[in-house]
Amino acid sequence: MDDWIDYYDSTHTIYVSKLHRGLHFQIIARDIIGYIPSPEAVVLDYACGEALSAGQVAAACGKLILAEPAPGVRGRLIARFAPNTKIRVRSLDDVRKMQDQSIDLVVMNSVAQYMTPEELDGALLNIRRILRPSGKLVLGDVLQPNVGMVRDVMALLSFGLRHGFLKDALVGLISTALSDYRQLRTRIGLQRYSEEEITAKLTAAGFAVQRAHTNIGHNRWRMTFIARPPLVY
Repeated sequence: MDDWIDYYDSTHTIYVSKLHRGLHFQIIARDIIGYIPSPEAVVLDYACGEALSAGQVAAACGKLILAEPAPGVRGRLIARFAPNTKIRVRSLDDVRKMQDQSIDLVVMNSVAQYMTPEELDGALLNIRRILRPSGKLVLGDVLQPNVGMVRDVMALLSFGLRHGFLKDALVGLISTALSDYRQLRTRIGLQRYSEEEITAKLTAAGFAVQRAHTNIGHNRWRMTFIARPPLVY
């Protein structure tokens, strides 16, 4: 995961315009809010990125923890949300030291593809530990083995057409093809999981699992899973 952390901590071109960047985080925030169980809930956004719309999420819960591995991004999060007393910014090392059964909702969106299978297993076990018995993990934007880059391109162009940045999307795709992102994706690759594979991983970590009807974000070719500690009778 370290190479990807370094990439997202750099001046990258993953977003084709400011409009694309803003809409991306607005939609994710909207979808996360839909999973918040109560206004008092403690929510953890695991490897949250820039989280530009985190203020909206914080307004819908009791406490929002933004956990981010990239130090430069984490510094920007601290500066951006310092006035918001409901938001705390933490590292992934901090997450590993969190109290047992202290979190109501964990969201790990568009993260699994950047982790090795072993890194994901370790993260899932820790999340299982810190979740309350009534809590849940939402694992979003999981890439499928049979869905390649063409679908990602189609999803971006469709998103751009709907929201008025199609031209920027086309230019951005060309820039991305020549960028460090494409080179990194070619060299390291992205982890992909079938529904059965990700279900097996979550089950092995101690969760009861179901696939959500819709994915978090705009890419309908990717998958979201809802995982909960099993009920104890």
